Amino acid sequence: MTFKQAGEWISMAVDSAGVLVIVVGLAWATWGFATGRSAGSGGGVRAGSPAETRYRRLRQDVGRGILLGLEFMVAGDIIRTVAVEPTVNGLIVLGGIVLIRTFLSLSLEVELEGRWPWQPREAAVHAEAVAPGRPAAVAAQPASGTNR
Repeated sequence: MTFKQAGEWISMAVDSAGVLVIVVGLAWATWGFATGRSAGSGGGVRAGSPAETRYRRLRQDVGRGILLGLEFMVAGDIIRTVAVEPTVNGLIVLGGIVLIRTFLSLSLEVELEGRWPWQPREAAVHAEAVAPGRPAAVAAQPASGTNR
């Protein structure tokens, strides 16, 4: 087996693991939603009606599964690009894939945590107190015209 073949096999295995993580995460989230698993105090679930809390927990669990699966898939793309003969076209495609998946990961992170990744957790708690129900990334931003 050549280095190129081994790299392709490994990248395919990592990609497959990413898909498996997404599928298992979706199944886990669906099972938790169907059985009414208690949302508890973790994961940034806010107080609300039981149905709303369960739905929010379902979305967060699905989002976490997707985030982890995307990380595996990005790793598979990087392995594939490095192991297979790197070309300018391959690097451009990899860059585009990484940019798209990074944007998706960032969007999901804001949706799950209610804050930007670089924003301290205390700011998210303060923003929730100021504007309940709005993601902290949005609530923490000043309204237009208030900084004049």
